[in-house]
Amino acid sequence: MGLATDNLKRIEELLHKQNVILSKRVDLIHEHARNPLNADSSEQAAELGNISVVSALESDAVTELAEIDAALQRLANGSYGTCISCGEDIGEGRLKARPASTECLECAEDSQRRQT
Repeated sequence: MGLATDNLKRIEELLHKQNVILSKRVDLIHEHARNPLNADSSEQAAELGNISVVSALESDAVTELAEIDAALQRLANGSYGTCISCGEDIGEGRLKARPASTECLECAEDSQRRQT
């Protein structure tokens, strides 16, 4: 991989920070989920609507945590920054913008096109 050691360390630090933030968010969501619904039926309706939004946020956070954990594993085993689709280096700019990226920009765009 073409990233300098100091850049890899910064990315690793960023991934760890994101991991902590997202873990706290998921913990907070779980803490709030344990609270009983309000006795007032109109309040319950609003709370139930909020539950679906919060569930989506939790799902996104859990997915991102898994991506971060995978990126940290790739850093540890030396495969970080290599595209899983084509085997080429993932551009430094892409890794700075999306540190958990598994694909180079070209392969990621191809994946997106195939999904739509």
